[in-house]
Amino acid sequence: MKSIFYNLGYFFIEAKNIMRLNLLSNILSIIGTGLILFLLGMVVSGFTVSDRLVNMLQGEAEISVFFNKNIDSVERKNLVEDIKKIDGVLDCRLIGKEEAYNRMKEVLVEEAHILELLDKNPFEEFIEVRIQLDQMDNVLNKVKSIKGIDYVRDNREVLGQLKNITEGLKVLGFLVVAAVGITTIVIVSHMIRQGIYNNKDQINTLRLLGAPISFIGFPFVLVGLILTLIGGILASSLAMFLINRVYGEMSLLPFMPLPPRGELIFSIVILIMTISIALGVLGSILGLISIKNLEHNN
Repeated sequence: MKSIFYNLGYFFIEAKNIMRLNLLSNILSIIGTGLILFLLGMVVSGFTVSDRLVNMLQGEAEISVFFNKNIDSVERKNLVEDIKKIDGVLDCRLIGKEEAYNRMKEVLVEEAHILELLDKNPFEEFIEVRIQLDQMDNVLNKVKSIKGIDYVRDNREVLGQLKNITEGLKVLGFLVVAAVGITTIVIVSHMIRQGIYNNKDQINTLRLLGAPISFIGFPFVLVGLILTLIGGILASSLAMFLINRVYGEMSLLPFMPLPPRGELIFSIVILIMTISIALGVLGSILGLISIKNLEHNN
């Protein structure tokens, strides 16, 4: 370690020379690395947004609970409190006849005038319950067992489809992130290792002069780190530009569940730069193995 630190200036000069010898290849490697890391960052950004969408959809899962008409206002409030205590219930509140009537008017829109033909409000009071999708069955069973509950409109088919969609989005997001991450590691590692083979003559010369593997390999470690770091900076710049553009356009759709812009950009930049350093280290390790293989082949 002391030897490496003592010769750090020499290693940077050698790394600079190595990059100059294959300038075009290194430039293409930086661009390729940047684009791959940019793709990874965009996938993670998309997963972040979709995850918020999933949480929003889960929060909108509701059931309607209808109770016995003969119970008084105190008993109704007690029913609400009992339902709130059930695991998997996010929120619970009593919906009066007037509110139910107004909601139907909003649903019917242009056809709402039909309701005015009725002599009296046909809607009943009910309890609106927001639930966690993954505990739907548990909530339904416990709500139905409460004394005073006549009927539960569970929208089971709709909620089941919603649950499948949210689970599918999560699985798809993880698969895409894993696939892009693995592809990124394989491609970047191959590019760095190829640089080792492109300089095999210089490596063999140094080996004949008695230089140790660590001394020969460290400049390639620096090259690998420099290539991936520059690629990471390029990817981060592209990601910041695209995220800012998307947020500018999405301002026209305020209902979209986007995370805070600054928070998203910060997390993506940190992720990309961390991945770029990790890939540089991994590629360097593979490069050192390649140097040993060159020694055995000669």
